[in-house]
This record gives sequence, C-alpha cells and structure tokens, in this order.
Amino acid sequence: MEFLVGAIALNVPYMLLIQRFNYPDILREPAAQILTQYHALGSSGILIWLAFAWFSFPLLLAMVGLHGILKNTRHPLLYHATTFGILAAVLQMVGLLRWVFVNPVLADLYLNASSTEGTRAAVTVVFQAIHQYGGVLLGEHLGQVFTVLWMWTISLIALQTRLFPRWFGVLGFGAGAIYLLGQLELLHTVMPSLPFWEPAGLVGSLLWLVWVVLLGVFLIQLSKK
Repeated sequence: MEFLVGAIALNVPYMLLIQRFNYPDILREPAAQILTQYHALGSSGILIWLAFAWFSFPLLLAMVGLHGILKNTRHPLLYHATTFGILAAVLQMVGLLRWVFVNPVLADLYLNASSTEGTRAAVTVVFQAIHQYGGVLLGEHLGQVFTVLWMWTISLIALQTRLFPRWFGVLGFGAGAIYLLGQLELLHTVMPSLPFWEPAGLVGSLLWLVWVVLLGVFLIQLSKK
C-alpha cells in the first residue's frame, strides 16, 4: 500500500511544479531565469517543494517494509537492494530540500531592489555551485543511480524467486536501463559536446513510476494469499 500512496502523493507536487514552474525543463535554464521564476512562486512555491521532498517518505517506508516481506526468500542481494533504496530516497530528498532552505535566500538576494550587480553576480555563482552539487550530483546523479540499482536488484529477486510475474522483472530491467540513459544529459551539463537522448530521463522516470505502482499492486495481492 505504501508504494501506491507514495507514487500517487509524489505526483501531486510534481504536477504543480510542471504547471507553475516549467519543471523539469527550467533546471537547465540560466540562473537569472530560474531565480526570477522561483521567486515569483512566493511562499506557496516553497511549500510545494517541501511536499515534493517529503512525499518520498512513504516510498522510503515501503522499501523497508519490502525487505521484511522478502526476507523469507533469503536472497543474498536483498540487503543490497534495501540499502540502495534507502540511499536513493534520502539523496533525492536532500537534493530537493535545497529549494526549501537554500534557494529562497538566494532568490531574495538576487531580486532585492537594493542588490548591486556585484551581489547578483556573487549570488549567481553560489546558486550555480549549489544547483550542480545539490541538484545534479546528489539528487539527479546519485539519487537516480541508486534508484536504478534498487529497481534492478528487486527485479532480479523477482525473477529468481518467482514471487512476481516474470514480465515484471523484465520491465524493471528495461525501465532502469532507460532511466540510466538519462545520466548522459547530466554529464552534458559539464561536457557540452556529449550527445544525449533528451526524453530518456522523463521516459525512465515514468516507467519507474509504473513499475512502482505495479509492485504495490502485486504486494497487495501477495498479502491476500
């Protein structure tokens, strides 16, 4: 049930950010544009990001609960899978929370009428550094890589234990591969000549969402047996 609740809950702030902040395309825009649009969201924008970060918590609980459900399989990769899942959730939460506790301060400084060009230039440098470290490195790179590792290990356990349909495990490997392909876009931010497939991140995340929902459904069915 936690997987279903978590998947549905995450989509609420995600859709709001798409509508109000042009997320995630806005992330690759110049710092001045990001800070200006973010500042225009006001306090409601901060609360949306807070919800987006903490709505990952049901999924974190679900991953821990899944460990208990699969513990009887005694699969050697189960502890690895749980560790990957916890790291993925925590890293992405940390990355998202910069929009709650760091970026509002930077946006206020940048848009303050009394700020000089020197101040704005300094804020731009700080924002770009935090954006790359907290966003690209922690949230998108490490968070997504550990998400894929969790998906792959759970898919392998599903295939080998036959607790879930075989196609579910195959879907997990395919979805994870596409999601991982999105890492090329992250490397493109520091290696502009590197080619990448732009839809990979979005398609991979949507397939991950479908896979998580299916996992939740199968676990509910399993509990009724």
